[in-house]
Amino acid sequence: MSPTAHRVVILVFDGVTLLDVAGPAEVFAEANRFGADYQVVLVSPTGADVTSSIGVRIAVAGAASESAPDTFLVAGADLYPRNAVGRDLVEAALTLAERADRTASICTGAFVLGAAGLLDGKRATTHWKVTHELAARYRSSNVVPDAIYVQDGTTYTSAGVTAGIDLALALVEEDHGPDLTREVARSLVVYLQRSGGQSQFSAPLQGPPPRSPAVRRIADLVTADPAGDHSVGELAKRLNLSSRHLTRLFREEMSTTPARYVEMIRFDMAKALLDQGHTATQVASLAGFPSYESMRRVFVKKMAISPAAYQRRFRTAQRADSA
Repeated sequence: MSPTAHRVVILVFDGVTLLDVAGPAEVFAEANRFGADYQVVLVSPTGADVTSSIGVRIAVAGAASESAPDTFLVAGADLYPRNAVGRDLVEAALTLAERADRTASICTGAFVLGAAGLLDGKRATTHWKVTHELAARYRSSNVVPDAIYVQDGTTYTSAGVTAGIDLALALVEEDHGPDLTREVARSLVVYLQRSGGQSQFSAPLQGPPPRSPAVRRIADLVTADPAGDHSVGELAKRLNLSSRHLTRLFREEMSTTPARYVEMIRFDMAKALLDQGHTATQVASLAGFPSYESMRRVFVKKMAISPAAYQRRFRTAQRADSA
């Protein structure tokens, strides 16, 4: 590596998510094969080697206090937000950020930046499961819940795990332009710019599970006959409840309405059917949407892409069939 190499320093710690480290590191290493000049350095708060969340030992080059980064990245871990960020990690992040030209976090690494005050007054994101915790804990930051990554000045934050690869590609593009970055993305078999927000990867029917048998029964009814009449009145009739009582149950337990809940079930069914290789028109009918256009509107509303675009990017079945 040349003396003028761009130093990318990744801060790691016990319990770190391995892919948060390896994913971005591979992007920078691959960029070097196409003419870039990055030096990836792993450091820990004390200089001691660390153990990842899956038990893999990670050797580090030294302590954060000994490193002078051009780009500073902090990886994430399942530790956050369940636990407070340790003072040693906060001090390490502050030291590295002060020396770096740009600062970035991968996944829940945003909680480390937040604890260090590095997200104050800035837009930021993290894994979709914990965006509300990030917003609640660091109220002076502006959390963007559905972004793959967010740039605010020289501070960057990314969503969960593999979004760190998207962020690393964005940093490479900032340094070397789209042509080199496109070659890196092609070599790693990833998209240079991913369409849609991170909600496209979230689990179906987010939120706490319903408590009452009546609400749980709705999912069974819609899944068994997605094209059936699932209006509030009809559902209430099947469950021997009043429409008002059923609506109140949904608001109390699911923070939504019966109609939106039914729409979400159909939406999740549509994604699964598209993954299996069905045409968009077939999927609209099978998933119970009145028309393709009504399904398209739901996809655009929830994912910012059309069903056809979703299928091109995320389908698995047809790729396997053609292998």
